Amino acid sequence: MEPFRINIPQADLDDLRRRLAATRWPSELPGVGWSRGVPSAYLKELAEYWRTEYDWRRAEARLNSYPQFTTTVDGTNVHFLHVRSPEPDALPMIMTHGWPSSVVEYLDVIEPLTNPRAHGGDPADAYHLVIPSLPGFGFSGPTPEPGWNLPRVAGAWAELMRSLGYDRYAVQGGDLGAWTGLTLSHLDIEHIAGTHVNFLITPPSGDPADLAGLDESELGRLGLLSRFSAEQTGYMKIQSTRPQTLAYGLTDSPVGQLAWIIEKFMAWADTEKSPEDAVDRDRLLTNVMIYWLTATAASSGNFYVEVADILPTAPTPPTPPPPLPVPFGVAVYPADASLPIRRFADRAFPNIVHWAEYDRGGHFAALEEPDLFVSDLRAFNRALRARR
Repeated sequence: MEPFRINIPQADLDDLRRRLAATRWPSELPGVGWSRGVPSAYLKELAEYWRTEYDWRRAEARLNSYPQFTTTVDGTNVHFLHVRSPEPDALPMIMTHGWPSSVVEYLDVIEPLTNPRAHGGDPADAYHLVIPSLPGFGFSGPTPEPGWNLPRVAGAWAELMRSLGYDRYAVQGGDLGAWTGLTLSHLDIEHIAGTHVNFLITPPSGDPADLAGLDESELGRLGLLSRFSAEQTGYMKIQSTRPQTLAYGLTDSPVGQLAWIIEKFMAWADTEKSPEDAVDRDRLLTNVMIYWLTATAASSGNFYVEVADILPTAPTPPTPPPPLPVPFGVAVYPADASLPIRRFADRAFPNIVHWAEYDRGGHFAALEEPDLFVSDLRAFNRALRARR
């Protein structure tokens, strides 16, 4: 386990600016807006800002303000932030991002979660935070071999927490991080205090009786899931079948990488006009920079190959997971790509101890609504303490 500090060579930043200046732009049909992807006018303006005004060194310094490490787990490199609370009795928690996110997602919640005393909260709600980059993502770098599926990542996380000396810890995640956390909760039951997610899919079982008695809101959530499966899973299909072919364009063209990621922020964040209405422009670009500077478009896409059997694009519906054996918390943000139905969740997860629904926020909750995200995890901590 070695201390890690981000220090991108200036030549890499100069190369990025050169590539941005030399972008070959595609044609675009008039009047289609965001309906066929990222509009050219918006992307050109954002790319020009990236080239001329965005300050990577400032973002790099912010990331480096937190202790970072790398270690080898099960033969692959793992990069992680490890921020201990000043409160000695804080609950350790491992937080896992998804795609197209990174550890950048959590920058605004680290301090209030680790030091609530200094941020208007109860010191009893404090966490020690471990925030890894998924294998194949960002500064964890490409995995050296196939096979990094959810059980293998979960096993790596269990080993990481053991190596840090944490015998009892909580688990948190969104997107792929939620699935990783649920898998980890089955794998390392005896050491997990509880699991919290801010993304959960609860499809009906296929029994027509499931649909009886659903109210208008619940039917709307089923419709949202259906539309997501029909209209927003093309990226899954590509990344779970041909990530290498896609990666040539994303790795060679910064505008290609930018468009591939920014479209998902538009689709899944709480916004109707621009991703920047939900997430700060510089923070959006810092997240894209993590993929660009580490050239991990291919290796992050490979994760979808490894988990293809549980995706909505799978040929057959995935087998429902066994009941979660640890206390479970769920936060629901209204603009997310899919919204869970409580009655279906109760059937699948009988150990729900915390369920909260908010009036704003989307898929990238810690980025979009850090205050809500922090207060929700403090409430989850209290729910766990009440069960001791």
